[in-house]
Amino acid sequence: MATTTAKLYSFNLSNAKTYLLASLFVVGNLVFPQLAHLVPNGGFILLPIYFFTLIAAYKYGIHVGMLTAILSPIANNLIFGMPPSAVLPIIIIKSIILAIAAGLLAKHFRQVSLLGIFLAILSYQIVGIGIEWIMNGNLSVALQDIRIGFPGLLIQLFGGYLLLKSMQKI
Repeated sequence: MATTTAKLYSFNLSNAKTYLLASLFVVGNLVFPQLAHLVPNGGFILLPIYFFTLIAAYKYGIHVGMLTAILSPIANNLIFGMPPSAVLPIIIIKSIILAIAAGLLAKHFRQVSLLGIFLAILSYQIVGIGIEWIMNGNLSVALQDIRIGFPGLLIQLFGGYLLLKSMQKI
């Protein structure tokens, strides 16, 4: 798998840049889902709410990723009514798992790594499927991200890699 050297940062919660960066990624997670919803079933197919959480956590660490993971779905729900309140808890849980996995894997690989991004996506999907299955008792619904959202997972993997690679100079 291709890798490149990258600047990866880690900000803590007492750093104002953490909140500024998280705010920018939350805006990305507000805009991208709105664009995805122009496609019929775009939210289910493209899984847009997770994209900038992945980027935030992989590039800037768990704190920026966690703020993005928690605030993005809540802001989307309050402003646009999407995701619906009924699925908000599982989306927040999956987003948090993604932020933790991406932050830890970026720290481990110390560079933009297609394998690292793949493992972050795989982690949040496997753990998220299990939690969602426990929460709603329906395996078919829990597997929806894999069955319907496979294009979105590919966008996260390859689009995330390309965006992170392009952000190396930042």
